[in-house]
Formats: sequence, structure tokens, C-alpha cells
Amino acid sequence: MSTTQSERLRGLLEPLASDRGLDLEEIEVSRAGRRRMLRVVVDSDQGVELDACAELSREISEKLDETDAMGEGEYVLEVTSPGAERPLTEHRHYVRAAGRLVRFQLREGGELSARILGVDDEGVDTEAPGVKGRKATARRIPFADVAKARVEIEFNRKDDKAAEAAGTPAHPAGDDETKEEEA
Repeated sequence: MSTTQSERLRGLLEPLASDRGLDLEEIEVSRAGRRRMLRVVVDSDQGVELDACAELSREISEKLDETDAMGEGEYVLEVTSPGAERPLTEHRHYVRAAGRLVRFQLREGGELSARILGVDDEGVDTEAPGVKGRKATARRIPFADVAKARVEIEFNRKDDKAAEAAGTPAHPAGDDETKEEEA
């Protein structure tokens, strides 16, 4: 997609997203056979619900029909959220990922998987999980040291606050407790 078309589409679509409290994260035009595909990615601090994507899609479709921003020919419009394993490229992405596990690729080489504890203008405060019974390690990572960062999906994470509120332990019982229950 040419820079001019990208800028024009962003100029048309960003106010529509903003009016709904959404950030326009990405606009991508690609080929899908004979047709073109316009993919619009939006997000917010509260996440994006399917209904919000559908409503925004209708508004975008109407706006594009009123203009010639997509030129002649057919296209398919897709309005979506960034997904669970989104790359973190903007300050707001790091803020939204607070509490999540993130894989950092560092400019000086090496990788680190750590949970984001806090974010400020200069970088992120993280906690790397302990390995084999060791304590977790706190680490400050300046944004200047980050080459890439991506949220990692956690399937077995227990939410400590939700578990405490429900009156259940936040961490699985040890082997000794399991043996007592089986006896």
C-alpha cells in the first residue's frame, strides 16, 4: 500500500475509531486473489468486544463508500483486535500489558521472559519467574534496550486476586497435601 493511500485511509478511519474510544493500531491493504483486503486493527485499554468491531466495520464501510479512498474494484473489509500475542510497539501497548508475561528480545542480544509490573516513560519494571524453585528476579528494562517485545499466552496462570477472593489457594497444592487428600 502506498504511503499516500495509507495516510489517507488513516485520516479517514482514525476519527471513526476515536469516536468509539478505540485506538487505530494498524491499517493493512493486501491482495486476496483478484480482490484486495483492507484489514483494520483497533484496540483500547479495556480491550475490544466483537460488537464494537462490527459497529465500527459498518461505519468504516459507509465512509469508504462515500469516498474513493480504496479506488476502483472490490475489496474485503476486516476490522479486528490485535490478538493475544500482539507485538508491543507503543508505550500504550506496554501499559495495557501490565501483569502479563512478555518475551523481550534485547538490542544487546539475548531474550528474557518476564511479567510487566509497571511502566513509565523510560521503560518497564519486570519480574522474571524463578526457575526450579528459585525466587523471581526483578529487573528494570529501558525502552532503549528493547529490540522487540511480544505478549506470551499463559494457559495455566492462576490469578492470585481472583483466587483469594474466592477463598481458594492461588497456587496448586504441594505433593504432601495431595497425598493427604488421597489417603
